[in-house]
Amino acid sequence: MATSDVTVLGAWPSPYVNRVVMALKIKSVEYELVETNPHRKSELLLKSNPVHKKVPVLIHADKTICESLIIVQYIDDAWTNGPSILPSDPYDRAIARFWAAYIDEKLRDAKEDEAKTAILEKIYEGLLLLEEAFINCSKGKAFFGGDSVGYLDIALGCQVGWLKVTEILSGAKFLDETKIPCLVRWAERLYSDSCVKDVMLETHMLLEVFNKFQAMSTAASA
Repeated sequence: MATSDVTVLGAWPSPYVNRVVMALKIKSVEYELVETNPHRKSELLLKSNPVHKKVPVLIHADKTICESLIIVQYIDDAWTNGPSILPSDPYDRAIARFWAAYIDEKLRDAKEDEAKTAILEKIYEGLLLLEEAFINCSKGKAFFGGDSVGYLDIALGCQVGWLKVTEILSGAKFLDETKIPCLVRWAERLYSDSCVKDVMLETHMLLEVFNKFQAMSTAASA
């Protein structure tokens, strides 16, 4: 399929937008990122995603695809000339999808009314299980997907930068080599992998964004 006429609606600091960007990078697909404030719904966003009204949205040849993990799967299916993102084996694909859903459950869907300690404990618990998942899925290789970055690497990798920001802000230590050594080394490899290193979310840039929005929020409420 043609690689032109591909647009992504979203804000670059979003980990879920980053999933889409990583997948497009792996497939060497040219795209335009249309910066879209998720808190100020643009007409294009509302038209493209009338159900959930959120980013990311992939627009390809006038067709819209929503939800980050679904978009990643679409990219893998639509551009078959690049490296495969999902495993080819049906069982391995099912396992990858299971753990991707788990990642969103533990790292994305923390409720706003939950206590801070409850949220941190949920993240700790999730990372410990994902350490085991990495060992089983990678089969001794560098990434969840084997020798190259794949579906689960994208699903979790987009969160690493924000996990580090949360460490700085909360004083917690999530990426602890004494507890999850395999995931810590995996994250280091991911950030240095030639295929995606240029689009990985860097902690210092995310921290700048967070501080900027905090300052704006404080000024607005003063």
